Amino acid sequence: MRNIKITETVLRDGHQSLIATRMRTEDMLPVIEEMDMAGYNSFEMWGGATFDSCLRYLNEDPWTRLRRLNLRTEKTPLQMLLRAQNILGYKHYPDDVLEKFIERAIANGIDIIRIFDALNDIRNMKKAIEFTKKYGGHAQGTIVYTTSPIHNIELYLTKAKELEDLGVDSFCLKDMAGLLQPYTGYKLITRLKEKLSIPIQLHSHCTSGMATTTYFKAAEAGVDIIDTAMASFGSGTSQPPTQTMISLLEDENKFDTGLELEVINKIDGHFRKIIEKNKETCGSFRVEPRVLVNQIPGGMLSNLYNQLKEQKMLDRYDEVLEEIPLVRKELGYPPLVTPTSQIVGTQAVFNVVMDKERYEFTSKEVKDYLKGMYGRPPGEIDQNIKDKVLGEESSDVIDCRPADKLEPGFEKALEEIKELATQEEDVLSYVLFPEITKRFLKDKQN
Repeated sequence: MRNIKITETVLRDGHQSLIATRMRTEDMLPVIEEMDMAGYNSFEMWGGATFDSCLRYLNEDPWTRLRRLNLRTEKTPLQMLLRAQNILGYKHYPDDVLEKFIERAIANGIDIIRIFDALNDIRNMKKAIEFTKKYGGHAQGTIVYTTSPIHNIELYLTKAKELEDLGVDSFCLKDMAGLLQPYTGYKLITRLKEKLSIPIQLHSHCTSGMATTTYFKAAEAGVDIIDTAMASFGSGTSQPPTQTMISLLEDENKFDTGLELEVINKIDGHFRKIIEKNKETCGSFRVEPRVLVNQIPGGMLSNLYNQLKEQKMLDRYDEVLEEIPLVRKELGYPPLVTPTSQIVGTQAVFNVVMDKERYEFTSKEVKDYLKGMYGRPPGEIDQNIKDKVLGEESSDVIDCRPADKLEPGFEKALEEIKELATQEEDVLSYVLFPEITKRFLKDKQN
């Protein structure tokens, strides 16, 4: 019997994928100590969209959430998702801000930092890996999985080896849209196990309906850790259900997850009440095979649905889904994960709902992407689109690491927010989300 560890995502990606990241800290606290005793590899409970949503929608301080959960977990490492040089925002930030953020995240309780770059541009990940190790954290190097004419197994193996050579403590293959097919997954994990000497973790979503089977084939190929979400926040656009994977892996005593089904079911009873409470925020996110074409990850799908619903444009939802792969191809096949998923998704919405010529209206983020300000695109960008969008700004295109163009930012931000900030963490929140943090700190002060 071989051991396979499980990272529980109900506290981060589970609710990000199904209820647009609306779970509150108070919803987590009643069962966190029970969860801590269950035997998980780690809890993914911070980072991703949780930081933004805490401030923007829940009137919560994300740093306080981290501290409160850290106080109640003695056995299980706390894990976060970091967008490398994007940190938790939607653009690149200077190295001094990145270092300070990582230092404070680890000081407040984060043990494992899963570091990825939306374009798989390793240059954008180097500093985050360096700082995580400098402050005693576990640096998990991550490659995001996608499919396109330019993405293949050899490319992923090369990228993974580059990360190991940078000194990461473990490697994660992040399949944010559930595109990894079972036999491809078996082949890729087998090759990764041959090439790497560090633990390998697999993260996927059930959006296409394949993830549970892919996890099982990955287990047979030797994967060390998988990400799951408790059944109440599993399936659909989320991860495979924890309980399902426990039972599947332990059938005929083939694998040992270290978790007990009865214990997890009991804890999950609490989360069933939480998703029921948030059912108005939850779209109908069942298995959606169209993801194999449009490649929209779970978190993006739930947010796109809610945004169109709020704008009373839900009738254009299918048109937007059809437009997304066209925009992605024209932009050089970027993997659809934050922030590129938002960049591509927003442009697709503009192309559909503005009722004008495509790309007649573009966001600043699309322009910055075309200029290389997010890193090196995986493939060639459609030159006609580039010329149309950039025009006279075509001379602004760069090919260096984007952060090399940025001036230090922490001290400047401290000066701007010093009358409201009471801790360094407030300054970091302000750097990432200036307006909503100002509003939050003013409310807190009053």
